[in-house]
Amino acid sequence: MANKSTTGVLKQLATALFAMILTSAATAAVSDDLQKEGLHKDAATQLAALLRGYQTYQADFIQIVVGNGGERVQESHGSMKAKRPGLFYWESKAPMAQYIVSNGDEVSVYDPDLEQVTVHKLNSDVQATPALLLSGEVDNLALTYDVSTRRVGDNIREFTLTPKSPDSLFVALRMSFFDGQLQEMRMEDSLSQISIMSFDDVVLNADIAASVFKLDYPAGVDIIRDGS
Repeated sequence: MANKSTTGVLKQLATALFAMILTSAATAAVSDDLQKEGLHKDAATQLAALLRGYQTYQADFIQIVVGNGGERVQESHGSMKAKRPGLFYWESKAPMAQYIVSNGDEVSVYDPDLEQVTVHKLNSDVQATPALLLSGEVDNLALTYDVSTRRVGDNIREFTLTPKSPDSLFVALRMSFFDGQLQEMRMEDSLSQISIMSFDDVVLNADIAASVFKLDYPAGVDIIRDGS
């Protein structure tokens, strides 16, 4: 069982990682044109081209966090939905229950165990983090990240993003695709913990009702807003 300090770090990881997931909602498949032309494009341009391709993304996930000594710290399961630009819904089940919802203007994080909702504005401060990519402005990826790519055999393609800001919650993020579909995201934080998220039952470009991107929580929970 993780202690409160460890759990807090894990939830920071989950929040940062999910901020990246919306960007990958458009990366679930590699177009034939990109595969043909990709050899002469830099990695950030290739990834930006992928990000434009899909408007919605839905999947179940398994997330495993590995400590800097190689021990498994936490495993959680859940589901997520993303819709460009800037909408998402994330639900992780116990023992690390958490809900993260964005309506395009604000990101709300509900922690049932703390009976607390934290609300963040999607402003320039948030955009200095991976949430920058929630705006849909993916043409300038290279300004925020060093991006590299490689192929592993004939079927696997990987992109690695390294934040240029020293204040980022993670030091590296790797997105892996099999036959053009996003299969795994692997993030390393500044404490050398690695969060590995595997996706299953992926659904692309299906209609998602606006009501999905509203956070429901019991009356009486504490609500904390930026600057409060």
